[in-house]
Amino acid sequence: MARATHRFASITARKARLVADLVRGKGLPEAYVLLAGTRKRATRMVTRLLRSAQHNAEQADPTVDVDTLYVRRIFVDNGPTMKRMGMGYRGRPFPILKRMSHLTVDVAPRATALGAAGEE
Repeated sequence: MARATHRFASITARKARLVADLVRGKGLPEAYVLLAGTRKRATRMVTRLLRSAQHNAEQADPTVDVDTLYVRRIFVDNGPTMKRMGMGYRGRPFPILKRMSHLTVDVAPRATALGAAGEE
């Protein structure tokens, strides 16, 4: 199992979770195809995160087949919020919340039915 994290991503966790839910449990080739057809800002972050996790898996075990890797876990946590002031009605201060998030993905090789049956 390999892990990759992207901390302090400048996107709200709610928006990033929409993209994370698309690829959860999918194989990496299928996840890349899904992300290529999705028009969300978080897709670029999640794609880079999946590539990083894939390379981490290859570094940990050079014999791993990339086609058998799947998204074992992916989750998005809330990060810190930067608080800024903007102009509101009648010149009053209005708070602007710039939210951040922490993205984490785990990939693992999926056990094939042929490999499991051959070992018994």
